[in-house]
Order: sequence, then C-alpha cells, then structure tokens
Amino acid sequence: MNTQQLNINSIVDEAKFSPFHWGVLIWCLLIIIFDGYDLVIYGVTLPLLMQEWSLSAVQAGLLASTALFGMMFGAMSFGTLSDKLGRKKTIMICVGLFSGFTFLGAFASNPIEFGLLRFLAGLGIGGVMPNVVALMTEYAPKRIRSTLVALMFSGYAIGGMASALLGAWLIADYGWKIMFYIACIPFLALPLIWKFLPESLMFLTQKGQTTAVAEIVQKIAPEQAVTAQTQFVLNESNSNEAPFKALFQQGRTFSTIMFWIAFFMCLLMVYALGSWLPKLMIQAGYSLGASMLFLFALNIGGMVGAIGGGTLADKFHLKPVLSIMFTVGAIALVLLGFNSPQFVLYLLIAVAGAATIGSQILLYTFVAHFYPAAVRSTGMGWASGIGRIGAIVGPVLTGALLTLELPHQMNFLAIAIPGAIAAIAIFCVNLKASVDGVTSTHTSSEKATPIKSTAH
Repeated sequence: MNTQQLNINSIVDEAKFSPFHWGVLIWCLLIIIFDGYDLVIYGVTLPLLMQEWSLSAVQAGLLASTALFGMMFGAMSFGTLSDKLGRKKTIMICVGLFSGFTFLGAFASNPIEFGLLRFLAGLGIGGVMPNVVALMTEYAPKRIRSTLVALMFSGYAIGGMASALLGAWLIADYGWKIMFYIACIPFLALPLIWKFLPESLMFLTQKGQTTAVAEIVQKIAPEQAVTAQTQFVLNESNSNEAPFKALFQQGRTFSTIMFWIAFFMCLLMVYALGSWLPKLMIQAGYSLGASMLFLFALNIGGMVGAIGGGTLADKFHLKPVLSIMFTVGAIALVLLGFNSPQFVLYLLIAVAGAATIGSQILLYTFVAHFYPAAVRSTGMGWASGIGRIGAIVGPVLTGALLTLELPHQMNFLAIAIPGAIAAIAIFCVNLKASVDGVTSTHTSSEKATPIKSTAH
C-alpha cells in the first residue's frame, strides 16, 4: 500500500477558518484578558494600598516593579520550557501561577508578603504571553494569521480596561481585596482549559503523537483523508540543538539581536507613557480629568493599531508595517511636545498608542513568524524578557527626566527616540533567515519530519 504524506504546515496555512479555529481564538483571548486584568490590578488598587500600608511613592513604585521582574523571568523561562513540555501544559502552569498568586494577594498582611506574591504572579503573567501567541500563530491560516493574533492580543487591553471599570464600580463598596478575589476565576477554569484548549500541532508531530495529530488534522481540514499509511511531515528542520542556541544559528544571530532591541525600546515607550502620560500632560497645562482621557485615547489607539496593523501585515508584511508604525509613532510623540488643538492632541496620542501598544502586539506576531516551531516560544520568551527590562527602565528613566525640569518638548523627544531606534532595528531584520524564508527557498539543511499515522 502506498504511503501518503501530509504536510502539516501546508494544511494549517491553507485551512478555512472553522469552528475549531474559533475555539482556539476564544480560549487564547480569554486567557489574555485575565492576564491583562491581573497586571493592571495593582494600579487600580494602588491608592488604597498606599493608604493602608502608609507607603511612600518610592515604595509603591518598588512594589509595582516586583510583578515586572517576575514577568521578565517568566517570559524567558516558560518560553523555553514550552518548547520541551508543550504549549498547553505550560499555558496551564502559567494560568495557575498568575491566577492563584494574584488571588492570594488579597490575604497579604504587609508590603513584603504582597511584593513576593506579585513577583510569583508576574512569572505566570510574563510566561503565558509568548505561549498563547505561539499557539494562535501555529493554528491560524496564513492569509489571516497576523489579524487573528492581533485580535487575540487585544484582549490584553480589554482585561486592563475591565480591571479599571470593575475597580471604579466595586472598590468603593467592597474594598480593594474584591479585585484580587475575582482573579481566581481562571484558576477555577483550568479543567475547562485542559479539556478544550488543543496542544500545538507542530509539537505533537515532533513528539510522534500520531493519533492526536490525525484527530486535529481532521478538525482543521475535514476533507483531508487520513489513513494508517499517512505520514505527517513538517517543513522545518527537527534540530536536536538546545532551543536557546538555535536562536543564533542558521543566520539568525543578527536578527535575534535586532528583535531584542526592538522589544526593549517598544516596551520602554509603552510603560513610560502608561506610567507618566497624565503627569506629562498636567505639566503641559492640562487638567487631571483631561489627562486621564489622554490615557484612555492611548489604549484605544493601541487596540486599533494592533488590529489595523495586523490586517495590513496580512496584505503586505510585518516588517514594513512595523517599521512605518514605529517611525510615525516617533513623529507623533515629537509633535505632542508642541501646542495643538485638543482634537489634534487626541489624534497624536492615539497614533502614539498604536505605535507603542499596537506595535508590541505585532512584534510578538513577527517573532512567531520568524522562528521555526521548535524554538518559537523560546524566541518569543527571550525577546519578551529583554523587553521587560525596557518596561522596568522606562518609568524610572521618565521619572528621572521629569526631576530635571526640562522643557516640555524635550520630555516627549526623549520618549520618541526609542521609537526611531526600534524602527531601524526592525528594518534591519533579515527575512532570509526566517522560517518562511528557509521554507520558500528550500535550503539544503531543511529536513522533513515524517510521522506515520496510526489512524484508521
């Protein structure tokens, strides 16, 4: 009997969007929504925590940084672990960490206990992001891949806004602890995640789990015949090298460093603006109320930028879209330093949000496209981890700038410079070293991974 070969990459790339894809999108979206909720929860409860524990601004800032440090280590460690353990199991570990330890934060009796719990929650918050992006990327049809990942990642902003709205609605009557009680919902949903969230198809293929591969292939492409003689193959080489080492092989070294620079600069801008935009606008002469609306415009711009940028990237490519977005964002930030009509200011801030928050989301997508499936989570985890250093540096650096009492224009110019650097870094990424480039040119180092099906 003749052996039939099915290329997993081609099946996924060419698949029609189906109920199976809807399931992956919805579960990943829900996980990201609660991930965003758990990160923003500290800012929502901060005024009451400062009052209850008599914290100074410096102490409150250090307490906020504990989650960011956790996110940095979580992104690096769980991204790498996922390439060995599998996406699904790693996602569940991360959900358990960020949901469980955020819930326990309600029972902290002092800032030290609270800070330790926030660090442990941060491990899960940082670790889950590269893994859900990797899973969504691996299942999304190629023609709408960037759009789907951007839609999923917009849940991060939804979670942040939900945290703020629930805080305004509940804290006055129930106190700050109610916010942390709500955070246990994903932990309780872990059995449902185990039942309904699929494992990475690439991971299952590489591990030789043929029955599971055949079942998922039938859901993605019901018209595809799968028999006992079917062999599943991958385009990408099945390297035995350590995943981290693979980031610097096959001509990827320079591009890996460029991604790290772009992530660092992008997250520096995201957290600098998120932490200090109201203060910067108050310093420019606007009221506190107007300054908070500017922050809302920043986040709305981020959502529009992510979804719009993802749609453009599916028509063109992520590299030119991201380079242009970073460049336009840097220009918008420079222009914010000058007096403009209020409508123009809102527009400039929305553009800045698209170029920072939106670009952060698209950067994950670009990295996911760039690396082979075997090291995809490792690549995203390390890029995200390096970016978290920028997230820690951004608010501190901006605060230091404000103490210098520089002209208003200089503050925004300083925040714009990282955007220009990020644009250059993305422009320098070598697409020939990407997995798409390797696949399209069929280099001699490429080896298909054949897996024989046990399906009947």
